[in-house]
Amino acid sequence: MYAKPRMPDPVRAAAVRAVIVIALTLTQLVAVLLCALAGSWLVLPLLLSTLANAVVATWAVLDIWVTRQAWLQRHGVVSLPSSAARGRRGAV
Repeated sequence: MYAKPRMPDPVRAAAVRAVIVIALTLTQLVAVLLCALAGSWLVLPLLLSTLANAVVATWAVLDIWVTRQAWLQRHGVVSLPSSAARGRRGAV
């Protein structure tokens, strides 16, 4: 069975950060819903901070993609020319 290679450390760190931020945002959203059901005055401040956290969570998810692209660009991917690739001009 083919095992998928591990993510590079910077990409994994970005993914862990994103999961933590998303979990906190969802927890805060549940708190907003419960405060709304209870009719608490905390709904508005919690709602505003939840919206701000949603922006941060979106940024964290994009950070995974950007970090992965940067890592691939710095460390490269091992690739060999295919059989369809042309050789150098003038080579015999």
